[in-house]
Amino acid sequence: MATKLATRMERLGTETAFEVLVRAKALEAQGKDVIHLEIGEPDFDTPPNIVSAGARALEEGWTHYGPAAGQPELRAAIADYIERSRGASYAPEQVVVTPGGKPIMFFLILALVEAGDEVIYPDPGFPIYRSMIDFTGATAVPIPLREEHEFRLDVDELAGLITPRTKLLILNSPANPTGGVLERADLEAIAKLAVEHDILVLADEIYSELLYEGEHVSIATMPGMAERTVILDGFSKTYAMTGWRLGYGLFPGDLAASVSKLMVNSVSCTAVALQQAGIEALTGPQDKVVEFREAFRRRRDLVVDGLNRIPGISCLSPKGAFYVFPNITGTGFKSKPFADMLLDEHGVAALSGTAFGDAGEGYLRLSYANSEANLTEALERIDAAVKATVA
Repeated sequence: MATKLATRMERLGTETAFEVLVRAKALEAQGKDVIHLEIGEPDFDTPPNIVSAGARALEEGWTHYGPAAGQPELRAAIADYIERSRGASYAPEQVVVTPGGKPIMFFLILALVEAGDEVIYPDPGFPIYRSMIDFTGATAVPIPLREEHEFRLDVDELAGLITPRTKLLILNSPANPTGGVLERADLEAIAKLAVEHDILVLADEIYSELLYEGEHVSIATMPGMAERTVILDGFSKTYAMTGWRLGYGLFPGDLAASVSKLMVNSVSCTAVALQQAGIEALTGPQDKVVEFREAFRRRRDLVVDGLNRIPGISCLSPKGAFYVFPNITGTGFKSKPFADMLLDEHGVAALSGTAFGDAGEGYLRLSYANSEANLTEALERIDAAVKATVA
């Protein structure tokens, strides 16, 4: 007998990167050589001091339940880090530690919006934003991010999307998949709209330490925004800790208490030994963060230069994160067929731009979290793929 699922499951999306990873692994199992540019995680090992702190915590008995919102010491370290790095003031009681960054999106949207509400989200953007909005029954309203505007949103266009039903605005800077970065003037104008219309903002700042020029600016520091901003951040991208599943949110008002309730009702707490490693990550040496960022900068330049040499492809240089979002319209291909062809015929695992929204048609997302040797080989394969289609 087939199990009849709740209708809300039909509204739940997915993250294509993991689907393509499975396909790529299956091809590798058949003996095909695949270069992985699909998955969004640093290829570096977690710094040794953080690994040692986690192992030591296990040996010292950090193996039991902890507070749903996180260990007090880690919450304090997070609040201090956000104040130090961004100038945004949150008390430790406003911090909730979660197993990864996604639960912050999930829990906030679940706690805040319902059918009839509207949520504005970036397109192209991280697919879980749209998935969770749809899951709650709210209306997802895309704000296009266009190449001609360096993949920054147009504030006038945003103003036209706001209605009395707008409950939440999602921002991501530096952005996945484009690497675009909102400028201070952008954030100031967006903040004025948020204050004027009394809209809460989810600021996804998971790539804040992977910025190649200037300083990261958080909308939480703008006038009137401390009480209207939820900051999402975590350890995955900055410290190469994707598999540790350690993220956090900083919440205004009593939202932290509501999100803590959802933690109690779902996973109880985040693994306490891993939280000890998180304390070490934030308070210990930061030389590896700089080393990782500089390696990504070199890789970015290599990939952007290489893509712009391929006929039919053009690519802006991203200002942050570790992705490029090349325009492939000159090849005559649509995004998904081109991505499929690269994997199946040329052994390059990439993502279609449409995996990140309708506005992603005509683009690919490539993660340059791979070695320079592999990136060079991938560029040669992409060049060969394009030339084979026009031969």
